Amino acid sequence: MPAPRLPALPVYFTPAMVADSHSFSPSSAKPARVLESWKRMGIPLDVRPPRAATRAQLERAHDPRYIDDVLTLRQENGFGNRNAEVAASLPYTSGAMREAAVTAISNGRVAVAPVSGFHHACYSEGGGYCTFNGLVVAARALIDEGLARRVGILDCDHHYGNGTHDIINRLQLGDCVQHDTVGALEFHSEQAEPFLQNLGRRVGAFSGCDVLLYQAGADPHIDDPLGGWLTTAQMVRRDRIVFEAAAIIGLPLAWNLAGGYQEPLRRVLDIHDNTLRECWRVHGLAGG
Repeated sequence: MPAPRLPALPVYFTPAMVADSHSFSPSSAKPARVLESWKRMGIPLDVRPPRAATRAQLERAHDPRYIDDVLTLRQENGFGNRNAEVAASLPYTSGAMREAAVTAISNGRVAVAPVSGFHHACYSEGGGYCTFNGLVVAARALIDEGLARRVGILDCDHHYGNGTHDIINRLQLGDCVQHDTVGALEFHSEQAEPFLQNLGRRVGAFSGCDVLLYQAGADPHIDDPLGGWLTTAQMVRRDRIVFEAAAIIGLPLAWNLAGGYQEPLRRVLDIHDNTLRECWRVHGLAGG
């Protein structure tokens, strides 16, 4: 029997996770704008401040020297600079992902961390606007804390999650972390319908996991300058399929944001609004 629907969606946010990266990507500053937009939607939100990821938790996914060098500004972050504001925000973005996953396991349904900048971060280097891989940080924390034996990562960003793949291989985590990255294939608009028709089965492949981390990227949108193959309606169907397929098999799901480079930012926020709306429809007490 599925867990009871939720009276409000748990959202992990703190102003400490927000930073101006002074780069092309809006991802480090986006959480605050996303939350503002979500609050205007009328969907009940249970906003909770996350704890920062500890040094020990970060070290379970990254080279300790790399962590030191980034946090002390001796090495460039994933945005290609040594911005102190970005460095200070990083433990909170990974911490938010971990706490969303813990909460999803606890309520048997869902939780969200409105953060991004994860999947291009490798074991000892960042890139592609990603510095620390909060997906793997969260997965390893859950396993180390005995909250999960196996964690799934479904990455629906437009781009291949090379950093996640690198860490899983480097640390030999394949037995406890299951990873599926949509960006591993070069998709085009004519492949959208076959992709959507198969997506439910891809979610079902995580049935042996205790929780699924879903990276709901905005950059597969057809108008995105760094993406471009799913229409707005197809993006909505993508999210609906993922939420419904996980709920049907009773798989708790924690999701985060990724990608999204359209201007003005309102176009990206609309995509993230749609993801929240589909999440509430499947998991909310007044959804459906």
